[in-house]
Amino acid sequence: MRIFNTVALVGATLLTVSCVSKKKYTELQGQYDNTVSTLTKTQVEKEELEAKYSAIENRVADYNAKINSLRDENYNKLDLVENIAAISESTKNKMRATLKNANQQELSGAKTLEDSMNLAISYNLKKNLDMTVSSDDDIQVDIDETVVMINVSDKLLFNSGSYRVSNKADNLLKRLADVINSEPAIEVMVEGHTDDQTVKPGAYIKDNWELSVERSTAIIRELQDNYGVDPKKLIAAGRSSYLPLVDNASKEDRAKNRRTRIVILPNLDKFLSLVGSND
Repeated sequence: MRIFNTVALVGATLLTVSCVSKKKYTELQGQYDNTVSTLTKTQVEKEELEAKYSAIENRVADYNAKINSLRDENYNKLDLVENIAAISESTKNKMRATLKNANQQELSGAKTLEDSMNLAISYNLKKNLDMTVSSDDDIQVDIDETVVMINVSDKLLFNSGSYRVSNKADNLLKRLADVINSEPAIEVMVEGHTDDQTVKPGAYIKDNWELSVERSTAIIRELQDNYGVDPKKLIAAGRSSYLPLVDNASKEDRAKNRRTRIVILPNLDKFLSLVGSND
């Protein structure tokens, strides 16, 4: 009887161990299957994101290639422009009238006819963009080899930490759309830029990359949906905090870096018409 009891006890123990092992195996198998499923889903999402960003990078690269191509194309035209005979007397007179109202300190630094043209275009663009709503630091116009770059302070476009376009930007965006719509050949890249401050924990924006992209896209949508700009002319780009105008050393400097840069590619004929616009 004692031997029978011992055998029964050993058998029960083995059966219990077997059952526990099978249960543990099933549990581990389920965890493994879930992990494989999660990894597969993550890989698919990763590939989709890579494809998305690759498409964005390719579009920006194409746009930069267009910038270089347009510069090369306009170099020949600028060679003609440097010859005074290439500009009509009427255009020269209008340019002189415009330059009388321009910043005389900047004018003193204009050494060539091209410099004077760029200064006149910058002056008229600022006037057309309604500089009365801002200071000189809020909207800056730079012209680099016939490519127009307009830096607009975010305080004119957005509330702090938000990508919702402010109502006070309406007039500025309308005037910008008028410039874009006035010339079929114009193309525009809208770049969002931030300072180097990290996004606050719990914010609905993940980081400065996302904030810069969302702000750029918000301006694009405003121009397309509310002001009739052809979306084929528009490119959205987010640059985060990696192309600052100045060091992020102070509150004032960080404010300068929080901006939207609008890059416009007009042809030289459009430049000349802007030079002649002094009404």
